[in-house]
This record gives sequence, structure tokens and C-alpha cells, in this order.
Amino acid sequence: MKILATLFLLICSISLDGDTVKMQWNENRQLTWSDFKGEPDMGDSFVASTNSGVSFSFSYKVKNGKMTMDYEVTCNFYPELSWYKPDLVSPYILKHEQTHFDISELYARKLRKAMEETSFSNNPKEEVNKLYQNIENARKKLQTKFDFETDHSKIEPVEIQWRRFVAKELKKYERWKS
Repeated sequence: MKILATLFLLICSISLDGDTVKMQWNENRQLTWSDFKGEPDMGDSFVASTNSGVSFSFSYKVKNGKMTMDYEVTCNFYPELSWYKPDLVSPYILKHEQTHFDISELYARKLRKAMEETSFSNNPKEEVNKLYQNIENARKKLQTKFDFETDHSKIEPVEIQWRRFVAKELKKYERWKS
């Protein structure tokens, strides 16, 4: 018996269909303003918004009492749901937005690590979903903390500390990059 469960979670908890354009995180490619295709919210006080998140799917089967599991974890940026106000942004702001994307990648790696290290029962659906929710809740909490502590990039020394912290954490979890 094979069961397939797919979970998609974004910062904004937007339900997406399979036609949504997405760009996977890649250590060799930083975001550019041309990646942001969404319409800016002119009523919003923010000058840019990055929509990124972790996509996760898994399947398992039990044969002769032994369970095997396959899973895939990806970190995606959603260009059509991300926007910026051209007259108000800078390379500095773009790095802030990249850090949001990097935080999502960090939690994709943490999820891969947790999946690798967890011993599941022969009926793991609930266990996997709980594990995913814990990782996702931590990801959202860190995204919020990043914006709060940097005042959405306005406190430059703290912004620089955050960039270093996230880079260090990505290195720490490098073994679990895709």
C-alpha cells in the first residue's frame, strides 16, 4: 500500500495550484529585482515582499512488516506573489529579501535532517505531519523575529548580524542541502 501526502506552506499561507511559477533556492544564484513579478501593494508601508516557503511531499509503503519512505523537500521563491516598489528599493533591501529566502532554505534543510534522523512507525502520516508543522512553525517564527529585530531592514547593524547568522546556520546544515 502506498500513500502519498503533499504539504505546501508559504509565509502567507496561500493555497497554490500546480501552475504557480516557482524558483527553487540555489546557492549559486541570488535573487534579483527582476525575479519579483507581483504587483506592489501601494497602500503597504513596505517597499518589497518576498513570498517563499518549503514544499514537502512524502510517500511510504509497508511490505512484509517493513516500512520504506521516500520524501522530497524544496525551498521555493514565488515570483508572481513577490513584489517591490521600484523607486524605493536598493541593493541593501534586496539582500534583506534574499535573507528571507535563505531562512526558508535553512528550514528546508532542518526538515530534511529531521526526516533522515526520525524513526517512524509503520503508519507515519500523523508523525510526519507533526514534524513538518513543528519545523514550519519555527520557520515562520524566525521570519517574524528577523523582521522585528531589523525593523524590516531599517536597523543596519542588526541586519548585518542576521545575514551572518543565517549564513552560518546554512553552513551548519550544509549536509542537508538539496
